[in-house]
Amino acid sequence: MSRPPGQAKGFGKSVQMTRLERGWSQDELAEKAGVSRPTVSRVELGHEPSMRTARKLATALGLSVEITDGDDA
Repeated sequence: MSRPPGQAKGFGKSVQMTRLERGWSQDELAEKAGVSRPTVSRVELGHEPSMRTARKLATALGLSVEITDGDDA
């Protein structure tokens, strides 16, 4: 089950917000991206996906993926 809108964080928040804007369920996004529904759920809950999974989700949603080193400085 997905978190209510606004509670996801980071990449997962972008995935969730865009998915909801399109009116897609997690199952629909999973099918379009070629990943499992539990994977979509984990990403939306804030778990960092592999780069491959991030690309699949981003492509399905029309998002871009930016790679950062994690430093804020």
